[in-house]
Amino acid sequence: MPLNDPKTQYTPVVGMEIHVQLKTKSGMFCTCPNNPDETEPNKNICEICTGQPGALPFTNQEAVRLGVMVGQALHCKIPEYSKFDRKSYFYPDLPKGYQISQYDQPIAEHGHVDIEVNGKTKRIRIRRAHLEEDAGKNVHPEGLPYSLVDYNRAGTPLLEIVTEPDIESALEAKIFLQELRNIVRYIGASSADMEKGTMRCEPNISVRKPGQQELPEYKVEVKNINSFRFAESAIEYEVARQTELLKEDKIPKQVTMGWNEKQSVTVEQRSKEEANDYRYFPEPDLPVLHFSAEFLTQTEAAIPELPAAKRKRFVEEYGLPAGDVSALIDWKELNEYFEEMVSELQEWMEAEKTPAANFAKYAKMAANWCLQDFSALLNAAKIQPQEARVTPGNLAELIKLIDQGKISTTAGKQIFAVMFEKGGEPLRIMEDLGLAQVSDTGVIEQAVDQVLVGQPKAVADFKAGQQKSFGFLVGMVMKELKGKGNPQLVNEILTKKLK
Repeated sequence: MPLNDPKTQYTPVVGMEIHVQLKTKSGMFCTCPNNPDETEPNKNICEICTGQPGALPFTNQEAVRLGVMVGQALHCKIPEYSKFDRKSYFYPDLPKGYQISQYDQPIAEHGHVDIEVNGKTKRIRIRRAHLEEDAGKNVHPEGLPYSLVDYNRAGTPLLEIVTEPDIESALEAKIFLQELRNIVRYIGASSADMEKGTMRCEPNISVRKPGQQELPEYKVEVKNINSFRFAESAIEYEVARQTELLKEDKIPKQVTMGWNEKQSVTVEQRSKEEANDYRYFPEPDLPVLHFSAEFLTQTEAAIPELPAAKRKRFVEEYGLPAGDVSALIDWKELNEYFEEMVSELQEWMEAEKTPAANFAKYAKMAANWCLQDFSALLNAAKIQPQEARVTPGNLAELIKLIDQGKISTTAGKQIFAVMFEKGGEPLRIMEDLGLAQVSDTGVIEQAVDQVLVGQPKAVADFKAGQQKSFGFLVGMVMKELKGKGNPQLVNEILTKKLK
């Protein structure tokens, strides 16, 4: 899936609803702290978010500003006026018995996101984005005859983003979700961490029969998926399930499903609601929002360079391979750190009058350090690059020491481990640990001579055509130099003397 020929293939049709918790200090309609990391149940609650009689809501201005910026970044139209509505439904995690949301006048609509799938650009249209408050969280203790509810999340500012049914495969869905996550992170609107629930998605899935042009008469919604992998797996499973039903001339039921991650199956929860089931009506306690031209100009100007533009620039400016660019773009803080490193290396190149042709090599070295050793330590410590003791300038200095042959790559890794643990300048750590690389040709020649005299069999084997003996001799020379010999000089001098 999907396929290529709609006349002969069953074709997936997927639209997405994505809930993004906005990164504000307080709730959508109250002053309770907005803290997704809070572990104590029912700590961040008040009269408003728990629906006490007579408690009136008020609109969080920062949530509105962030919502508008996300809408603009998604190429949406921002209307002059937008209003809130009451969406009535009754669950234990919704204490008021209704949710304050937006129905017919959302803050953003008619946008798009372009994604790259197998080398081709695919446009996913955005139908709308609207503000609302999140519900609480139901907890079902295993083996106990009751459920609990934590209202900490109730009232958290949410931006719900709804796509058109333009997605035609599970892979497209995953790539779209990853791009959307990056966009909201770049803006600073949300941490968009699916594992923590600050971004959740609900795919609406159906399948076209061969030759069918119109949208299917049904759709199945899978609720509250909290990982890209689960989203991809749920769509693949549901498409396969529905396809089998259609082949038997059965129409899949229009229902709301849950995703059982342990068994990797969808599970029916309830019949799917329609808009009229929610009995929407305008929220009487909140004023209509009015967006002036000046406000919209200010929010648009505050949008930073977005992932698509930065992705293109990294390829053109740094000459990095696509895999490196993709990995860097997916980690905003790391690519910002990388650019600071490259800036330091550029200054050094200018001071040393290094040929500009070397720039791509240094950019690649910087990317390798960021994506390999540095990111591994960051992930283990669960911190961001800017929180680490290693400054971009110091890591750039380490790269220079390696490139100049003052230390080996192995020694560089030892020095870097110390830098990450304790901080400090690489040159001083190199001196403290005695890791300076031996590049004195006289010293290396002496070590080579000693090895050649002491290893006559290896020398004879090499001259008899056994190339692996050369590697053995190199190892013995490096041992003689206590691992500090310049590898290039060792190879050159050893080759010359063997001849």
